[in-house]
Amino acid sequence: MNAARVDSWLWAIRIYKTRSAATTACRAGHVRVNGEKVKAAQQVRIGDELRVRIAGFDRILVVRQLLVKRVGAPVAVAAYEDRTPEREPQAALGLRDRGAGRPTKRERRDIDRLRGRDEPLD
Repeated sequence: MNAARVDSWLWAIRIYKTRSAATTACRAGHVRVNGEKVKAAQQVRIGDELRVRIAGFDRILVVRQLLVKRVGAPVAVAAYEDRTPEREPQAALGLRDRGAGRPTKRERRDIDRLRGRDEPLD
């Protein structure tokens, strides 16, 4: 075997929970192979670089081993090299508890200040 479908490979290495989720991501343009958007049936080969957008962030993966069936986590991690740069931790942006009701004027100002929207209007 010298190639595998991109959706099947992403599912096999546990990037997506289901193969249909991987297919949907390919259709939406969230998967790129060597810089080009691909369809789900695109073939990947050892050495290809994949950029996968998950939860608003790109993961950069390099294919080290071809898999078409879902395998255990230790084997799945060995099938790719993760070149994703470290993300900076982000501070919480004034999130309120569910059911806390409408914020007061003071709380709204504090939330705006936390989010960086405290500029005066002209």
